[in-house]
Amino acid sequence: FSSASRSPLPMTAVAPKVEKEEEQVVNPWEVSAGKGGIGYDKLVDQFGCQRLDAATIDRVARLTGRPPHRFLRRGLFFAHRDFNEILDLYEKGEKFYLYTGRGPSSESLHLGHLVPFMFTKYLQDAFKVPLVIQLTDDEKFLWKNLTVNESKRLARENAKDIIACGFDVEKTFMFSDFNFVGGAFYENMVKVARCVTYNKVVGIFGFSQEDHIRKISFPPVQAVPSFPSSFPHLFSGMEQLRCLIPCAIDQDPYFRMTRDVAPRIGCQKPSLTESRFFPALQGESTKMSASDPNSAIYVTDSEEEIKKVNKYAFSGGQDSAELQRELGANLESKFE
Repeated sequence: FSSASRSPLPMTAVAPKVEKEEEQVVNPWEVSAGKGGIGYDKLVDQFGCQRLDAATIDRVARLTGRPPHRFLRRGLFFAHRDFNEILDLYEKGEKFYLYTGRGPSSESLHLGHLVPFMFTKYLQDAFKVPLVIQLTDDEKFLWKNLTVNESKRLARENAKDIIACGFDVEKTFMFSDFNFVGGAFYENMVKVARCVTYNKVVGIFGFSQEDHIRKISFPPVQAVPSFPSSFPHLFSGMEQLRCLIPCAIDQDPYFRMTRDVAPRIGCQKPSLTESRFFPALQGESTKMSASDPNSAIYVTDSEEEIKKVNKYAFSGGQDSAELQRELGANLESKFE
């Protein structure tokens, strides 16, 4: 072939390789993010909650006569829904009650599990209000490979750690779903369920056609402790008492649904204070999880077990004290 018989090849630029950004996933059963960690500003926009600002935190201090909890000062609790309405009521001399919970899937609580309970303890002490604590042992039976008896056993074990947080025994009611659901509580569950279509619950929680029907029907169970009429033995004649829920922000979908339904069944919308996640030992791309014991430090870990941080925690340190002395820190180590 002669050069005259050929057309010149077009010059092409090779596009630089662009890594696809890992999608952030935050829901009640899964939390993961890309290299930059959880995007909390994105979550506030996506979920439609509000940032906790300095004025609200200062107001808490003024109303309670005590310094704001360090979780407020340091921004660990960073978002809310209608928290100011709760403060308005309190300023007028009216009461409210607290509701939080735990899904028992491990023998004990880890540091991340303690965050909402420590903050709830502060709120109970500061505002001198009653508290209900839900142990969703039925949820863990539905989502985990656990028997009913094992789920109930884990609930009892977790209850011991929760009790150790020091809640006011005269103002605190803790229950497991397997043992308590029925009566007025169940009546409210049915009322909520009738207001939520299949399409809506799929849209909120992302259920698929492969999920069994009990998962799809579970959200009302977590919703109705928000309503005082679910506890007539505690709040008889106080059906319009407001509820404040301290929780991590991954629980927000449950209460978006609850707040939407509440006026339709004659109930008050619950208010929320929402926290960031306690990061896993491996870094900020996910949270401490009972599904991965190497991601977390548990309250029952022995001194020897806590040494897992030397092997699994994200840091520039070596795997042992001997190697650290010999090699020093890895200064190239950084969040990926």
